[in-house]
Order: sequence, then C-alpha cells, then structure tokens
Amino acid sequence: MKAKSSRSTELRSNGLGSNGHGSSGYESTGFRSTVLKSTRVRILAWVLVPVVMVLVLTLATSWTMLITDKQAEIDDHLSREATELALLATEGIDPVTSKPFASAESLLNLYISRTMTDNNETMFIVVDGQPVARTSDNPVTRLDRDNEFLTLVNTKTTTTLSSYESEVGTIRYIVVPVVTDLDSGALVGIIFQDLEFQAVRDMIARLALIVLLALLSAAALGWIVAGRVLRPISHLRDAAHQINESDLNRTIDAAGSGTELEELAQEFNSMLSRLQESFEIQRQFVDDAGHELRTPLTVISGHFDLIESDPSQRDASMLIIRDELERMSRMVRDLQALTRSNQADFIKVAQCNLSDLADALLVKASALGDREFSLAQVDNKDSSEQVTSWVLDEQRIIQAVLQLVSNAVSHTTQGQEIRITISHKADQLEIAVEDAGSGIPLEARDRVTKRFSRGSEAARKGEGAGLGLALVSAIATAHGGELAITDSDLGGARVALLLPA
Repeated sequence: MKAKSSRSTELRSNGLGSNGHGSSGYESTGFRSTVLKSTRVRILAWVLVPVVMVLVLTLATSWTMLITDKQAEIDDHLSREATELALLATEGIDPVTSKPFASAESLLNLYISRTMTDNNETMFIVVDGQPVARTSDNPVTRLDRDNEFLTLVNTKTTTTLSSYESEVGTIRYIVVPVVTDLDSGALVGIIFQDLEFQAVRDMIARLALIVLLALLSAAALGWIVAGRVLRPISHLRDAAHQINESDLNRTIDAAGSGTELEELAQEFNSMLSRLQESFEIQRQFVDDAGHELRTPLTVISGHFDLIESDPSQRDASMLIIRDELERMSRMVRDLQALTRSNQADFIKVAQCNLSDLADALLVKASALGDREFSLAQVDNKDSSEQVTSWVLDEQRIIQAVLQLVSNAVSHTTQGQEIRITISHKADQLEIAVEDAGSGIPLEARDRVTKRFSRGSEAARKGEGAGLGLALVSAIATAHGGELAITDSDLGGARVALLLPA
C-alpha cells in the first residue's frame, strides 16, 4: 500500500582539541604573583564570560528549536496516518469481497497489516471498545493493555491528536474513529515522544561536551597567552622595585612584545632618564654648593674667632665677613639659576623689540664700571628684510649680557672700550660683548664655560666663583643656541650668544 522511510536523525561531530605547552615564566614573589594572577583571571573572565553566556543561550535556543521541530515531525507523522486511513476507506477495496469496505474491523485490519512502524512507534485497533489487533513491532510498553488509556481512547468520537503520560514517559497519540453500519472501531497510532526526544538530548549533550572542551582549551590557551602578554609588565614592576636614587640606569627591554608594551617600556625608560638627570643635577648642586661655600664659611668662621681673640680687628673683619656673605649670596643665586636651567620654565620666551633691548643693555651696562661702552646694531646685508624683533626671554638675555659685561669690566681698566653688538644673519641672532682686555686663551675657551672654572687671570686675582660663563652658556642653550668665544678686534675677548629663530 505504501512505503515509508524510517525517521532517523544522524549527528556527526568533529572533535575539537588543542594542545600546547609552555609556562608563564613567572618566578615571582607572593605580591606579584597575586597581582598578575588576578589580572590574568580578569582578562580571561572578560573574554570567557560573554562567550559562555552566548554559548549557553545558543545551546538553549538549539534545544528549543530541535524539540519544537521534533514535536512537529511527530504530529505530522501521526496526521499522515489518519490521512492515509481515510484515503484507504474512500478508495480502497476489501480483498475478501472485492467491494468497498462494509465493516470498520476489516478496514482497520487491512490497514494495520500493511503498515510498517518506525522506531518508537506502535499501532493497534479497537473494535467495539476492545483491542483486536496491533502492529508487529515490540513496543517498550503495551498500551493496548492499559485500561486507563483504553478508556480514554473509547471516549474519542472524532479524530484526536493528544498526549498521554504512560509508565515510560510522555507519548503522543492519535485516535481515528471509523464507524459503519455493521460496527465501529478506531485506529490508535502511538509515538513514544520521550524516546524520540532522547536523540535530541544526546545530541545537545554531545554538543555541550564539545563546547565545554573547547572552552577549557581556550581558557588554558588564554591563560598562557595572558601570562606572556603580561610578562613585560612584570619586568617593569621588577625594575621599578629595584630602582633607587643611586641606580637609575636600568632600562626595560620589551622589544617584540607588542606596540603598546614597547611604547610603555620606552616611556618608562625616558622617565628613568629624566629622573637620573634630575638626581644628577641635584647631586651636582649639593656637591658644588658644598665645595664652593666651604671657603667663604671658613673665612667667616676664622674672622669671628679673630674678633673674639682680638676685638680691635672687629671693623676690618666685619668688612671681610660682609664681602664673603655677598659672594655666598651671589654664588647661591647663580647655582639656583644653573640648577633650573634644564627645567622647562627656566626661560619664558616672547616677542622682543631689538631696539628696546639694545637701549636697555647699554643703560644697564654703563652702570657696571667706568669704561667706554658702545653699542652696534648690524643688519643682515644678505637680506632686504629688516629684523626689528626676536622671540626670546628678555630678562634672561639681559642677565647673560650683563654677566658678560661684568666679566669684561673685570678684565679691562678705566677708559678701555667695551662694545655690545647685536646682529642677525639668516635665521640666527647674535648678541656679543667685546673688550680690550687680555682675552681668553684658545685652550681655555671650552673650560671656562664649565661650573667653578675660572680663567688664569681671575684665578690669580681670586675673583668670582667660576659660575658666570656657565650660567651664560646655560641661558644660550635653553634658547636652543650656543655660546661662542673668539678674539675681538679691540684686542681682548669676544663672547657671543648665538640664538636661532
């Protein structure tokens, strides 16, 4: 009468596996280990928790969809049984009488004898309320012997599709009543729904196992990768822990660990360099101050002792003490200025009118000694554009030039000429101080710009602390320029500030 294909669901799954080796490389103290493990756990949590939530939602959705599809498949199959029975009753011929079916029993017996049930499916027929035949399958339970179920079936007068809780779980059944003039009966088709759903459960369970193994593999791999990513940060911490004010020369090597970590290591190394420079400046200031202030303090202490032993020396000693205190104050101010010369706020540049600067320099320089002061402003002959202003720190430039003038005064005698020159060439401004003194020997020109270094004449006279030219050089450097020492056509030294645009 008909051919039915067996309903089956096949699931093929490929196992997902991973292997790996390696260690996190941490040989750490308890604190570091705790911090890094916590960071690794948080990284994994932020990655895996959303993934787990999505996978759980996916599994739940898949379960619901598969169960719904299976339920629809069961109902569709049972409905086809009813349709095929109706078709047989309408168009079929009783093989015994060679006429249309006259009784329900003969119709139902023929139908059930030709039907091959699928797995988890069974059928039986009832005639006049009693089961008279069933299919040849071997069901897990005989519902044709279940009086409660038979009573339920006998109450159905129309085709009914419903569920029933049996001793082996939920079943899905259909009752198709057949009524003739001779008798009445019904076809009962049954599918063990829970057994059908078991295949779906097994598939979801296998899928969940695969997902769990994949998550565990991903977590293990993520743990190792996070450890390797965090290793340079561990090195940063180790280096920071070992650094102190006496050792700032350590550097962090994070090459190949990723752009962000490399940049972090570079910034860290740059910070260490700045700290080292600051500590060196501080140490140099303390050393220089201690070294240079020791002499005037010794002189002052000696004269106080002299006053105690010989009060008649009081007036002469007080003059010397006052002079040493003034020298100490000047020295401390210069040291402070030199210490700040590497800081960003050492100079505060602004547009400066060169004519006003020249007038201020001449007026203030004239008060430093009885010399013949002159001022020359030279324009750039190679350019038709006249430069009237420059970007610089006017106060610092005046401080530097007056220091040069003061040096020139100390190396000249009354009436000798001291010349201040302001000129520009291309993109460079030159402010020079020239004198008619003894000049600075070529071999001493590099040395005299160092701290506490004095020329031979100044050292012989015991003048100054050797900080003047060092401070002038620092001011030029802060402007991005330099200090140049040459010979002057006046016969002495020419010291110039070369300031770029």
